[in-house]
Amino acid sequence: VQLVESGGGLVQTGGSLTLSCAASGFSFDYYDIGWFRQTPGKEREGVSCISLRDGIIHYRDSVKYRFTISGDKAKNMVNLRMNSLKAEDTAVYYCAQISSCGCAGYGCYDGMPIPQSWGQGTPVTVSS
Repeated sequence: VQLVESGGGLVQTGGSLTLSCAASGFSFDYYDIGWFRQTPGKEREGVSCISLRDGIIHYRDSVKYRFTISGDKAKNMVNLRMNSLKAEDTAVYYCAQISSCGCAGYGCYDGMPIPQSWGQGTPVTVSS
């Protein structure tokens, strides 16, 4: 399994970035993709996830209506379009292989289970 993120960078407040996650070694017919982020001293948090097998999409409240997740099964690629970026969006963003998007209850955090594989992360810095 390999997950490679790209697209991070420096952007001003209110700007936009699109992150990409290229996945290999597993099929989107059996697994979903989640985006997470982490800042120093804080726990990693779930941002958004997508299931390309049943169309489920989930966002954490703080990014709803600003971020849009999409995917291409044929290309094994998932994108995260981030608009109206705020300073608090600054973090290292990771994509991950997850068993199900939009889960709830025990073992689910921010609508996602604990991931099975992680990418190396791509940094996003939003400057004011």
